[in-house]
Amino acid sequence: MINAEKRAKKIFAQQIGELQKLSDKIGPEMNQVVEMIYACRGKLVIMGVGKTGIIGHKIASSLASTGTPAIFVNAAEAMHGDLGMISPDDIALLISNSGSSMEIINIVAPLKKIGCRIIAMTGNPQSPLAREAELMLNVGVEKEACPLGLAPTTSTTATLVMGDALTICLMERRNFKAENYALYHPGGALGRQLLTRVKDEMTTEIPKVNEDSIFKDIILEMSKKRLGMTLVYNAKNEATGIITDGDLRRAIQNFDDLKSLKAADIMTKGFKRIDKNEMLTEALEMMDINNITTLAVMEGASVCGILSIHHIIDFR
Repeated sequence: MINAEKRAKKIFAQQIGELQKLSDKIGPEMNQVVEMIYACRGKLVIMGVGKTGIIGHKIASSLASTGTPAIFVNAAEAMHGDLGMISPDDIALLISNSGSSMEIINIVAPLKKIGCRIIAMTGNPQSPLAREAELMLNVGVEKEACPLGLAPTTSTTATLVMGDALTICLMERRNFKAENYALYHPGGALGRQLLTRVKDEMTTEIPKVNEDSIFKDIILEMSKKRLGMTLVYNAKNEATGIITDGDLRRAIQNFDDLKSLKAADIMTKGFKRIDKNEMLTEALEMMDINNITTLAVMEGASVCGILSIHHIIDFR
């Protein structure tokens, strides 16, 4: 019986070590690949078979969702009609660890006849695939994690990480933003969050007390609105400060005669605010930076609502 805990840690260490060695091999060819794909007038067609095909499918999905038009075509199926998906304006990224898989090699000549350019992602820089490709990304590893050296393990990890690196480089080359990401993911929770504005999730039930409100009335208002805060207004109906649960606790600790306290005595002057048309992600970042859980929502110079962290959490 093996010690699976220790064995698993050794497998992690082995793969991390191979990835580090692989990263040291990356050179100017990455710049060339990124620029070629960036300038492509068509789409990136990623092709592979077997386990590398599964990795290729993931890479294509990641690229497509981050601004690079990409599809995956199984290399075996390409020889039976799927080459019809490919046009001269496309670029083919062929993935093969050995670089000599017949399913991959057999489609090189048809791809060149179509007129699309070829990039290889292979673990063998001397392979037939590497020689036929215009550019090559080396994903070669010295040893698989598999004790028999047969099952693709470290080699598929290396291919996946290289695909992630390519995806992120292209994202940054395109200056791809969160709003762009949301456009490609409108149906998911993340997409809805990225497309949603503060005004869509805020409450217009604003907790309010006056500067001369007594302690009891402050607690009643905060309890009624259940946001853990209340804004404080002056005689001109201008919001001048905020009282939070923390302010109440400090008042209880610091003052003996709570009945004599007024809102102006315990409020924090000023408050964090955000425009109602800002994105929900901007509000979340502001809360995180300032270590707060609520924001006053502004319409011009006036408070029109309150956004709580709970509105964002419930939304997500």
